[in-house]
Amino acid sequence: IGLTFAAGLRHIVRQDPDVIMVGEIRDRETADIAIRAALTGHFVYSTLHTNDAPSAITRLTDMGVENYLISSSLVAVMAQRLVRVICPACRLPDGARLSPEGDEIPVWRGAGCERCFFTGYAGRVGIFELMEMNDEIRKLIMAGADAVEITRAARRHGMRSLREDGWMKVRQGLTTAEEVLRVTQEF
Repeated sequence: IGLTFAAGLRHIVRQDPDVIMVGEIRDRETADIAIRAALTGHFVYSTLHTNDAPSAITRLTDMGVENYLISSSLVAVMAQRLVRVICPACRLPDGARLSPEGDEIPVWRGAGCERCFFTGYAGRVGIFELMEMNDEIRKLIMAGADAVEITRAARRHGMRSLREDGWMKVRQGLTTAEEVLRVTQEF
């Protein structure tokens, strides 16, 4: 029918919805349409493949989106990963480990059973990183700051990293430290 993703998105915006969900922003044209929709009062949700929340800013910049459009349109950026959950049927204490803060915390492991197909894990749970926009981050975006600078500012304003949220799940006995380290990376 000759309808591109970007053309379809433009038609959706013309229908004046309150909320627009864009599967994934893969190119500048889609990014521009999504950002302009946000600037005209539409609430836009989308996905973007990055390693963490602050890197979404640099990804949009790399696509050619102007800094002033990014800083004006974003409300928040969330990064997420899934970690495997320790099987409740075969969960065993696995001693204690030092947390990044230096606390000794009890840790668990799955021994493996029929219920989890002898993997020690059953199901998954999300770990999250939420970066809420504020004046400092907006100024950094306007100045062309890199993801490291934006991360520092976001952390000063309370952003918890993916790994920190993962450690909370380890403390709760939901997953293992190895699993958190497997799905997160820190620079």
